[in-house]
Amino acid sequence: MMRNSHTAVLERNVTFTDGLVSEPYEVAWSSEARIFVRALDLTGEIEATAEISADGLFWIPEGSPPVKLAQPGVLSFSVREFGHWLRVVLRNRDAAPSARVIVYLALKE
Repeated sequence: MMRNSHTAVLERNVTFTDGLVSEPYEVAWSSEARIFVRALDLTGEIEATAEISADGLFWIPEGSPPVKLAQPGVLSFSVREFGHWLRVVLRNRDAAPSARVIVYLALKE
């Protein structure tokens, strides 16, 4: 049996300072998700987490510890049992933070 998969680009070449909350994505059909954050430019350290929602309006933390990236490159983490909606929260910890990122969501059924 062939599994269904889909990759969505949630944010593309977005520059932020303190934090960024990605566009939400409906994921009810999938059983697993992998989030990729590519930092093209980075001053400081990015912390990435996921948030979940039943309706795409009200959000709570997914519960996994933050994944960190301290230099330009890629970070990734997986999420399971997330309900219907998923989004990515990025925080930049530095005295003068700045980051330019691309955020991908890879889904599988």
